Amino acid sequence: MNVLMVVAPIDFRDEELLDPKDALEEAGHHVTVASLERGKCSGVKGTQVPATVALRDAKADDYGALVFVGGEGARALFDDPFAQKLAKTMVEQRKIVAAICIAPVVLARAGVLVHRHVSVFPTERIEIAEAGAFPVSAPLTVDDNVITANGPAASKAFGEKLVSMISQRKAA
Repeated sequence: MNVLMVVAPIDFRDEELLDPKDALEEAGHHVTVASLERGKCSGVKGTQVPATVALRDAKADDYGALVFVGGEGARALFDDPFAQKLAKTMVEQRKIVAAICIAPVVLARAGVLVHRHVSVFPTERIEIAEAGAFPVSAPLTVDDNVITANGPAASKAFGEKLVSMISQRKAA
């Protein structure tokens, strides 16, 4: 399956990209990295990754899953209309949509978390609740086709859950 992972241009959390990306690729999935613009993106711990797709050019039909990576830099994605439209379209198409750390705010602002249980970094719980979602204290939450996790400590489990849900979808 083709998976689109979205990172901020700077200050994404390295492990929140690398752990799920490694798990997906080890399971045979093709991962494409996107950001606000094409080009080099930098993680807080020094990881450099090329974004080969700009969000404005990403098409929901090209991907079976969408993953928003957290870290302080993800705030740059919160109000991006292309990120929000992509999230909304993929949720409506019943594809897997995931976000970790503070990145669930992108989904909240896209209006796709209403009445869903959501794991999110503690600093963003109020915004998630104000968007009509139910913030939970669990490190990882699955609510229908949406996976959320609360931060870097959950990044390995987040990647494993992505692989598991994609496998279940393929088997169905």
